[in-house]
Amino acid sequence: MFNSKLHKIISILIFFGVVFGVVFNGFSEWFFWEEFGKRFNFIAVDYLVYTHEVIQNIRESYPMPLLIGVIFIITSVIFAVIYKKTDAFDAFFQDESSYKSRLPITVVLLLIPVISFVFLNKQTIAVNVSDNRYNQELSKNGFYSLFSAFRNNELDYNEFYVTRNRNEVLKDYRTLVKGNNSHFLSEDLNDTLRHVSHKGTESKPNVMLVMIESLSAAYMGIYGDEKNLTPHIDALTKKSLFFSNFYATGTRTVRGMEAVTMSVPPTAGRSIVKRPDNHNMFGIGWIFKDKGYDNKFIYAGHGYFDNMNAYFGHNGFKIVDRNSFETSEISFANVWGVCDEDLYDKSIKEADISYAKKQPFFSFVMTTSNHRPYTYPDGKIDIPSHTGRWGGVKYTDYAVDAFLKKVEKKPWFDNTLFVFVADHNGGSAGKTDLPLYRYKIPFLIYAPKLIEAKNITKISSQIDLAPTLFSLMHWSYDSKMYGQDILSDTFKPRALIGTYQKLGLYEDGKLNILLPNSTVKTYKVKKVNLKNNDYEEIEPLQKDIKKTINYYQSASDFYMHKLDRYDANRF
Repeated sequence: MFNSKLHKIISILIFFGVVFGVVFNGFSEWFFWEEFGKRFNFIAVDYLVYTHEVIQNIRESYPMPLLIGVIFIITSVIFAVIYKKTDAFDAFFQDESSYKSRLPITVVLLLIPVISFVFLNKQTIAVNVSDNRYNQELSKNGFYSLFSAFRNNELDYNEFYVTRNRNEVLKDYRTLVKGNNSHFLSEDLNDTLRHVSHKGTESKPNVMLVMIESLSAAYMGIYGDEKNLTPHIDALTKKSLFFSNFYATGTRTVRGMEAVTMSVPPTAGRSIVKRPDNHNMFGIGWIFKDKGYDNKFIYAGHGYFDNMNAYFGHNGFKIVDRNSFETSEISFANVWGVCDEDLYDKSIKEADISYAKKQPFFSFVMTTSNHRPYTYPDGKIDIPSHTGRWGGVKYTDYAVDAFLKKVEKKPWFDNTLFVFVADHNGGSAGKTDLPLYRYKIPFLIYAPKLIEAKNITKISSQIDLAPTLFSLMHWSYDSKMYGQDILSDTFKPRALIGTYQKLGLYEDGKLNILLPNSTVKTYKVKKVNLKNNDYEEIEPLQKDIKKTINYYQSASDFYMHKLDRYDANRF
């Protein structure tokens, strides 16, 4: 059988396929690097799960027939050289050894990957070749990075990070989040529920929270960009309560959703939105629902992507995604979803329905137009569709302006808070660990009849959005949230930022980072501007290490022990 013609054909085809896969992987890594500045990681693994969106996105973004053709030619050349210029195949197929003699060698060869899988991981083989993050990423093996990311999709905080005594962490957590207007409802350290009080008469305006895909501060004129991509949003910041020193917690949409809806630090591994055990999490959906609001998650695409429908649907929201759009409601769409204009029109219709029921509404609206392949309706802006990110940004700005012009005519406009916030920055790569400038995003609240325009310059992050919003409405409520009211005189400026593995606390001009090899790095932040930042590594202070650990160890512990869940019986 080994020397048969059929086995020869199968072996040649497998060999050709393996060479093709290696070359294809090289091309894929090139474009992945171009997009993210990293070797394959969790993002690549996550995208492989959603083949329809990803394949369509690739087809719309890249000249696939040309690329596949080039890959095939390169593979054919490599195959021809090995097949015709060496005697490897002839020696292989003319082998006369017996099955019994080959079996021990086969067993040894199979044991090598098995032993490697059991005893090696990226912590045991990691080599820090450079402080430059690009060089560090380039030193990795692409295939290993892909399968390692798949295997390590979840990170156990207690296994990979520096820890403190659990009881001490739970005690310090209470000091960390308590504030001067709240108190815990129990002395039990495992009971994380506290009551937050605000003076004044509670109001119940409608709230339309728009999370904008990849709207980096670096793209906006208000922050210093000179390409004039966001003239309408820039003007809107001057008529809004604008938080100009605001940071995303992560680099993916689901991280932004997690931070805004749950007000928790970005724990290691994948976002809670993507985890299977994420029903009945304590978050703003339940708080709004308790106040009598009609909650809706309104998404331009198919909400099964990134587990969004499952998360929002089991945490206090009704789902309105692409399946809810009538054909007549879609003027333009790509693989990620309907264009922003169509999404906003649908959001207005849903608001009208709630208003007709005389029920205040809370709409969480998620856009998609500012995403590769950056396609949008023709004739809207002066940058042609499908020509790059700048067009996506400018169309995003155009659509926001068109949306506000429409809602200004609605009877519910005067009593509505319009919240605009980015999900994350347009890119996360950089030459340093957790480059701060890459995490800076806009956050503004527009309600000309309800809120005075003002620029708030305090350092803050997405976990602070909900508590600040509730403060503006003078709400008293029970909470398990980490965030604080940015407008409070006692607010301590700080931002929590992270990746899937690196967990950071930016405070008092220093960035403390917990690493998955149980170490801590501290950097003095010497400069942060639109395009870069300048860090100087310094010796970590014990108080900074303790505070950083308190945030992340407690958040991981609460999730693991289900202490961050919503209990309807206690509301």
